[in-house]
Amino acid sequence: MLQCIFLLSDSGEVMLEKQLTGHRVDRSICAWFWDQIVSQGDSFKQQPVIASPTHYLFQIVREGITFLACTQVEMPPLMGIEFLCRVADVLSDYLEGLNEDVIKDNFVIVYELLDEMIDNGFPLTTEPNILREMIAPPNIVSKMLSVVTGNSSNVSDTLPGATASCVPWRTTDIKYANNEVYVDLVEEMDAIINRDGVLVKCEVYGEVQVNSHITGVPDLTLSFTNPSIMDDVRFHPCVRFRPWESHHILSFVPPDGLFKLMSYRVKKLKSTPIYVKPQITSDDGTCRVNVMVGIRNDPGKMIDSITVQFQLPSCVLSPDLTANHGAVTIFSNKMCTWSIDRIPKDRAPALSGTLMLETGLKRLNVFPPFQVGFRIQGVALSGLQLDKLDLRVVPSRLYKGFRAFTRSGLYEVRS
Repeated sequence: MLQCIFLLSDSGEVMLEKQLTGHRVDRSICAWFWDQIVSQGDSFKQQPVIASPTHYLFQIVREGITFLACTQVEMPPLMGIEFLCRVADVLSDYLEGLNEDVIKDNFVIVYELLDEMIDNGFPLTTEPNILREMIAPPNIVSKMLSVVTGNSSNVSDTLPGATASCVPWRTTDIKYANNEVYVDLVEEMDAIINRDGVLVKCEVYGEVQVNSHITGVPDLTLSFTNPSIMDDVRFHPCVRFRPWESHHILSFVPPDGLFKLMSYRVKKLKSTPIYVKPQITSDDGTCRVNVMVGIRNDPGKMIDSITVQFQLPSCVLSPDLTANHGAVTIFSNKMCTWSIDRIPKDRAPALSGTLMLETGLKRLNVFPPFQVGFRIQGVALSGLQLDKLDLRVVPSRLYKGFRAFTRSGLYEVRS
């Protein structure tokens, strides 16, 4: 049972406080929490569950905003973490993004959402479709009406019918002239390559995203040609677990609109689509940098939005870096970004230059890692393939579509 939720800015300011039970949690717990962040740094931010002198704390960080929940009673830790993740997802969906200004400008709606999502410390209504019927999302019309009428509440007077349905994520009176459903495979590749060019780790985190606009209450089944490669699968509540457990088939009644049907990981991949070869040598107070980028395994689709980013050491005084393709930008915090976009066919992109070290330092002792970014439309690098999507009752004018998209996640090349 959660007793209080705080929303903190990136400077530690309490932007919102929601007391959930009769036991009031003092704001001094936030001061203690922020003191620990200042003293321990990022290592403290990565702890989802923290034991303070008076409370157990659950925390997640989204777009610089810290969601902090407190309790003094025994409860499943994953319940607190998952609820905070659901709150962050709902707010991001309602407010079309998350930042400090958006939270402050829509304080009333955020408070109303928390009122409906949790009751006396226990999660209650967390489905976005039901919440949208209960609380209208912010728009210009509603803001003008609240100013004119003086009524700032967006809460509906009637309870949505889906709250009493066996499929609470969907209403029963949905109607469309054209019925359509689209399935997207969205993947992120995480890779670590050591200084010898050996692939140490390579895995893909993926999501199956569905955008459904179908009349009535459709019953869908989705199958894959190679489902055995997926690990750590996680499903939307609409998925029936038994068909997946027995035949690896996703059977579900979808929410209306765009939603994440499932997430998965594909581990121990053997190759990456591009290579980055950094060479750094230093002597006599100067450092020579050469970086080459090219295609290692052609995925069959265009690789674009390629970037290489690295942090120059603090001992570097004057960097002089140029590239034969793309643009090189060095920011005031000594972060260097090389924007390549697409690799040309006639030459391999290369970055080179010299770094002048501070006086008295003969050679560079710490070599920076290189962060690589890329994007590939139309292919899933994990090799996962969709087989077919079927409806139990096929409505008229049904359109189906499949797409795949891969981008880089934590892709690091060490020098």
